[in-house]
Amino acid sequence: MTADVTKGQATKAIHAGSKPGVPEEAVLNPLVRATSFYAAADSGFSANALNGPPPFIYTRWNNPTNDLLEKRLAALEGGEAAVVFASGMAATAGLWFSKLKAGDHLVLSNVCYAGVAELAHDILPELGVQTTAVDTSDVAAVQAALRPETRLVHIETPCNPILRLADIAAIAQLAHAHGVELAVDSTIATPVATQPIALGADYVVHSLTKYACGHGDALGGAVIGRLHDMAALRKTSLIHFGAAINPFAAWLILRGLETLPARMAAHQAGAAAVAAFLKTHRGVRRVLWPGAPSHPQRDLARRQMRNFSGMVSFSAAGGAALARRLAERLEVFSYAVSLGKTRSLIYYIPTEELLGAAFHLVGRDADAYRDWTGEGTFRLSIGLEDPADLIADLDQALAG
Repeated sequence: MTADVTKGQATKAIHAGSKPGVPEEAVLNPLVRATSFYAAADSGFSANALNGPPPFIYTRWNNPTNDLLEKRLAALEGGEAAVVFASGMAATAGLWFSKLKAGDHLVLSNVCYAGVAELAHDILPELGVQTTAVDTSDVAAVQAALRPETRLVHIETPCNPILRLADIAAIAQLAHAHGVELAVDSTIATPVATQPIALGADYVVHSLTKYACGHGDALGGAVIGRLHDMAALRKTSLIHFGAAINPFAAWLILRGLETLPARMAAHQAGAAAVAAFLKTHRGVRRVLWPGAPSHPQRDLARRQMRNFSGMVSFSAAGGAALARRLAERLEVFSYAVSLGKTRSLIYYIPTEELLGAAFHLVGRDADAYRDWTGEGTFRLSIGLEDPADLIADLDQALAG
């Protein structure tokens, strides 16, 4: 099945990119573990000579399993093509390093995945790329940050860990009016909720490790965009930087994508129940979930997201001491990092540590973050357990 735009997301998640079956062939995504393939005598040897889709010569260039994953992701996101990487960080770094050079300028969300923030603040400036981090929920702040040398705006929506949103369509219109491209990290939303390309984004970035895989057993990342941009990205950042995904990981992620729409419906339902419980708990200061009526960007969430995902954040008195108590008492929740798994996870993120070590926020920006989080954020990734059991587990663990 090709990437038929008339098909629904659940159908694309299972069939997009697959070839018609033949008798006696297994009804299963192919796993091709080989690192090299029989090649035509005129295939060439240098990646610089590539013209068009890369042939299956060497798995760092391309591989049938990885190729199927790319086609399926492009179909789900409504993009022309995709490139898959060994991790979400490899995908983000690969995109940035392919688009930015010394003297260029990057605008990015001032709250985002910590590894991405650290790459922007600690490494890019050493390479001569200047960065400006702003509250991308404020389109005027994005506009004020743009310079003649700005080449890329990179936003994350919902952002990790406070689930603040950015208006993709408005920022895309603004960026393009200034000749700047827009990249959207849509890991938490997934293509089930939001398709940034349809809203004007040039690139979509995913950590496939999270919801796309869904089982916590494979690392992966992806960038989706225009065909010619993805061809250039493959040549520079995949082939020459070498961050190729293992075909077995790609196969596991393909397996996960088949249930993504169904899982996201269950994640959302569980998150709604848990968020509603936390909202009424006397020890909880604030609950953040895009689907909640109390979310400060409720209207944007409903306009931009068809699913509100399974991540809930809350703040409560007690901070690190409460985190230790939860880690000791919780029985259904696992005290662990990451998100998007079948198991529900919880992790405490101290505000001051993140402000200083990753986000480098000061002044009003730091005050705004503290207003959202208090002394720290409890990040919950709601899995696929019975919501009643999750609520009972939190209730007993939060009891004084």
